[in-house]
Amino acid sequence: MDAGQILLYGRLVLGAFAAFLVIMLWSKTRDAAWMLAAVGAMIAFAEVVYPVFEMAGITANALYIGSVPFWATFLPSLRLAFFAAAFLVMVIKRYR
Repeated sequence: MDAGQILLYGRLVLGAFAAFLVIMLWSKTRDAAWMLAAVGAMIAFAEVVYPVFEMAGITANALYIGSVPFWATFLPSLRLAFFAAAFLVMVIKRYR
């Protein structure tokens, strides 16, 4: 097992733990900012799971942007968009 695999497994374990906590939080809150941050955390976990699926031979690379798979570029941007939206909702709530 090389260092890259150890790092990936560590990210999988921590990501699964974070996803579990997100699901617990989701049932207890209805605040829009927290919900957007929770979706961002779930997408971050999907970013970790995606390479594992690729290593296993399971791919969803039907779409390409140039020579780069669509999901490899879309997931990080989507995660950051949800976090930015969560922070924007928090800022708007604070300044009202």
